[in-house]
Amino acid sequence: MKVLFIGDIVGEIGRNAVESYLPRLKRKYDVDVVIANGENAAAGRGITKRIYQDLLMMGVDIITMGNHTWDQKEIFDFIDDAEYLIRPANFSEEAPGKGMVSVTKGGQTISVINLHGRVFLPPHDDPFAKAVELVEEAKKLSPLVFVDFHAETTSEKIALGWHLDGKASAVVGTHTHVQTADARIFPGGTAFISDVGMTGPYDEVLGMKKESVIYRFKTNMPVRFEVPKQGREVLSGFFVDLDDKTGKAKSFERIYINADYPFVP
Repeated sequence: MKVLFIGDIVGEIGRNAVESYLPRLKRKYDVDVVIANGENAAAGRGITKRIYQDLLMMGVDIITMGNHTWDQKEIFDFIDDAEYLIRPANFSEEAPGKGMVSVTKGGQTISVINLHGRVFLPPHDDPFAKAVELVEEAKKLSPLVFVDFHAETTSEKIALGWHLDGKASAVVGTHTHVQTADARIFPGGTAFISDVGMTGPYDEVLGMKKESVIYRFKTNMPVRFEVPKQGREVLSGFFVDLDDKTGKAKSFERIYINADYPFVP
């Protein structure tokens, strides 16, 4: 199975980038399943029902979330009915929504798990224990298991990658909005990257208007961070080709598309 993961979609520019590039990426890589992190899709904070539906119509199969899951209050009205939207599985058991979903494409089933880090982020249940629990559950359906670990530090994400080596097919990091250069396949066959990166405004700071961020760093004064609605775009992704029988990764490719690194068909 060939899987494409799209890094944190930020605002309207990020959504437009998905709409523009996803059809071409699917053709180029002969993609079977598309996963995207959508926790910043609504003006940088959370996701709405309309945006969730729009991303599915664009060709995204499963949408993962993160620390901004609850920022758009309307999510409480639709998350339980959103079949292909998952929030971190190590949130409280009383939280609405689910942390894992399975889809079948071309006769092959893959399970996708969303987890939340604990270092420099609000505390949640142990992602390491929850990861093993859900991977074992997922493998009752299929050896194909994909994990999005939404976490702040590279050390925590690398540690989870090693923790799941030989268990999960792929472990990708999200949240920092900067693509890392450490993509690899671990000895046990698990594809890994510390952070896939961001899909959104290219000429800003992590997707937010750079003037406000610079002002904050210069003065340490409170300021509202906003996502621009116009500007150049970047799409960051991670493609992995998985063995249907073993669930192990056969190959991978980092994807980084912007004005300086244009898309090559």
